Amino acid sequence: MKYFHFATLLLLFFFGVISPCGLWGQELPNPLEFPIQLSGNFGELRSNHFHSGIDFKTQQVEGKPVHAVQEGYVSRISVSPWGYGNALYLTHPDGTTTVYAHLLRFAKHIMQYVKEQQYEQESFPVNLLLDPEQFPVQQGEVIALSGNTGSSGGPHLHFEVRDTQTEELMDPLLFYKKQIKDTTPPRIHGIMVYAQTGEGVVNGSNKKQEFKLINKKNGRPVLSAHIEAWGKIGLAVKAYDYMDNNHNIYGVKSIRLLMDSLVVFQSDIEGFALDDTRYLNSFTDYAEWVNNRSFYMKSFIEPGNRLPFLKALNRGYLVIDQERTYHLLYQLADIFGNTTELAVEIKGKKQIIPPPDPDTECFYRAGENRFGAKGIRLTIPRGNLYTDLYFRYKVKEEENGLAPVHILHDSPLALHQKASLSLRLRQDTLENKQIYGIVRIHNGKRTWIGGTYRKGWIDATIRELGAYTLAADTLPPTLTPIQPESWKKKQEFIFRLSDNLSGIKTYRGEIDGQYILFEMNSRSVIRYRLDKERIERGTHILTLTATDGCGNETVYNHTFTW
Repeated sequence: MKYFHFATLLLLFFFGVISPCGLWGQELPNPLEFPIQLSGNFGELRSNHFHSGIDFKTQQVEGKPVHAVQEGYVSRISVSPWGYGNALYLTHPDGTTTVYAHLLRFAKHIMQYVKEQQYEQESFPVNLLLDPEQFPVQQGEVIALSGNTGSSGGPHLHFEVRDTQTEELMDPLLFYKKQIKDTTPPRIHGIMVYAQTGEGVVNGSNKKQEFKLINKKNGRPVLSAHIEAWGKIGLAVKAYDYMDNNHNIYGVKSIRLLMDSLVVFQSDIEGFALDDTRYLNSFTDYAEWVNNRSFYMKSFIEPGNRLPFLKALNRGYLVIDQERTYHLLYQLADIFGNTTELAVEIKGKKQIIPPPDPDTECFYRAGENRFGAKGIRLTIPRGNLYTDLYFRYKVKEEENGLAPVHILHDSPLALHQKASLSLRLRQDTLENKQIYGIVRIHNGKRTWIGGTYRKGWIDATIRELGAYTLAADTLPPTLTPIQPESWKKKQEFIFRLSDNLSGIKTYRGEIDGQYILFEMNSRSVIRYRLDKERIERGTHILTLTATDGCGNETVYNHTFTW
């Protein structure tokens, strides 16, 4: 199989002979052997990211053959208990790369290579970059079996199309529109209205206001209450797309907001860069997602939001400065052209605009922000806030705690990258300083952040504002044998790994002191199938060691004969 030299590719791209953009008018073959049904579409809203591909249903089972959609070569292989699980990346001569994820297993020759690399690296997770001549593939070739590995909620095939050079993601549905019938439009479920702090007011309040939809007698949806506003405000919409003969919900591709017939905001997601995906936390109402698992998509663009597929007039903010009715119209569409509309009326009514709360401190998006109080230091580097923030700090005493609970702002707030947080120990009595760490508290659940000990302080990096305190992880991981009575018959060993706080950091299996490959799934179940090519007949000692994030260690020994 021939591949263009890189310099030749550049010339061809420059003169427009080939281009990933030229793929838009093409169709791609179905990677599966049965009609396409989707459980997820491109750009769907997920926790901290946009969905980067489409999810093909696999008839609710694993093990379906997966075919290469174009000729090319395997350029990357990834194995992980999280994320994409078992994944293949195929690079093609037209300048695109396709990704196949959550696979049960790879084709036999690929699987053998992966296993060799796992033993060489003595690690189940691997990320392997390959040369074009190692694993060339033909269009239609079976490259894997579909599965449910990694962070997957059920059997399916996750599929992506990327620009090979930039790794920008394209909507794969553009290549499958003719193979899918869809006449069902998106549906709107609610509207949120935001008064901008110190600049606007909605229904007499500077708090965000949610308006659900109700159906009139003619079946037409309308807002459940009237909106009266004054000053600078912003809107957000909660909506999902749907497909024919399917119970799944999907992301909405296109959103337009008009005010008095003028387009003031539009979003049309056909692609995005991987580095931009966390801007979702500015595009959506992050606190609403964290607290209620509800996604509201903002129809205004905060100053720190750099998503390229968002366009707006005055960044989408609305200025209500006349005592009249403002007529707004939401227009939502899917990739198949199915559309829905919702009329929204806002009555301009002069109201007193509340000033910012005097108990808050203004953090500016354009600069570095530092905050300090008893037992706490917080630094938010420049570029990590999406907009200026009126920051509120509270402290809550915790009986017998290593530190009080420091509440950083009165609602969850995502940072684009990071902030530095330091908390001081109330009592520094433990000899092993490694077991101290920062924890985040939300709805009574504690999530380990960790950190580094420094003269009675713990320093860590956080990615969101919320409630934080200190804890000590003194307990080692737990190794739970699963059905040990069947190990000998099935010639495999299965364990569940768990930890009380800091989480499993590493695990290692050995037989007679030699590394063995325990495969791990996203539910922290590990499995070793007896490798008769590596283990001779006789009596052996299996040793499994698990270490948590604080260095606490558990060792399990088992003698067996085969």
